[in-house]
Amino acid sequence: MMPSLRFQHGMVAPLAALFVGVVGFPLGYAAYLSVTDYKLTDRGAPNLVGADNYVAAFSDGAFWGAFGTTALYVLVAVGLELVIGLAIALALQKQRWAKDLTRSMLLAPMFITPIAVGLTFRFLLNDQLGAIPAMLDAIGVEYDFFGPGRALFTLAFIDVWQWTPFMVLLLLAGLESIPKEPLDAARLDGASGLYVLRRVTLPLLAPVLVVAILLRCLDAMKVFEYVFATTRGGPGTETETLQYFIYQTGIQFFRLGSASSMAFIVLVVVLAVIVIAFRRMERTKSR
Repeated sequence: MMPSLRFQHGMVAPLAALFVGVVGFPLGYAAYLSVTDYKLTDRGAPNLVGADNYVAAFSDGAFWGAFGTTALYVLVAVGLELVIGLAIALALQKQRWAKDLTRSMLLAPMFITPIAVGLTFRFLLNDQLGAIPAMLDAIGVEYDFFGPGRALFTLAFIDVWQWTPFMVLLLLAGLESIPKEPLDAARLDGASGLYVLRRVTLPLLAPVLVVAILLRCLDAMKVFEYVFATTRGGPGTETETLQYFIYQTGIQFFRLGSASSMAFIVLVVVLAVIVIAFRRMERTKSR
């Protein structure tokens, strides 16, 4: 017997109420703040300013500079994670012994909090006290990991160290779900390993690749802990990512109204990327 509609709504109601309380209210309040001139130092009620905060954000060169910095960070970090993750996943797929031990050790970095990872690498890579610069100096190599032109790529390397295992996990699951018949047929026809990878494996793995890249891009766009623990946006504004810029605007400079409008602009961009990615994935499936 099918449960009544009232019973179904009653079962969903607690989850809906929890969602509204945990997600809906903060989003609604942030949307309200984004159209006001609210500052943390103000004691009175904020004044409505309409779209002024959004107009100011769109005309703020520093905001778009942080946007570009974040885009470069995501491109470098996720690109490396994809290449390295795919190589490791292909190797693990062929592993015949100690599979569980290898995979559990490989996934360990994912379970460390990002702020702890940032602080660890802050001391490991410090040009005065760090162990890695000391070892490089011993062989005559001087390299400032957090210097101009290098700091952002160092942060991307930290992201690669921690989150490549996540990419490996998704790609390995995708590889193991690929049917064996097309691979075996290609090998029987005398196709090389590289040809099989390019023409058979990667096309079959495409849906998993899209999801993996999308998830990692969305997560990498939120980078804050590494910046806060290591460079604090420096040198200059070279590593000032979107999340850190919004944090500075809202918390350090007390302009929560402006910070909320910037956060909503980022939210719209992220939603647009998600919609475009899934539409393309649906078109690929329908072909």
